[in-house]
Amino acid sequence: MTRKEHIEWCKERAIQEMDYYKDPSKGIISMMSDLRKHPETNQETLISLCGMMLMTKPKQTRQEVINFLNGFN
Repeated sequence: MTRKEHIEWCKERAIQEMDYYKDPSKGIISMMSDLRKHPETNQETLISLCGMMLMTKPKQTRQEVINFLNGFN
């Protein structure tokens, strides 16, 4: 799987998790976890972005999380 394919897979899974649990933060947590599963995305900078989003804006809407996820490429 290429880096780009992996990022897209991470985004899809994050949205599924968020929708399943009806909790936007679960989407961010899923993204953090899945980024670690590919050598080209297992970077502290990317994972820290997710952590900062959780800390600075803990009460996010579904759309805000989708917008955040779509920023990854």
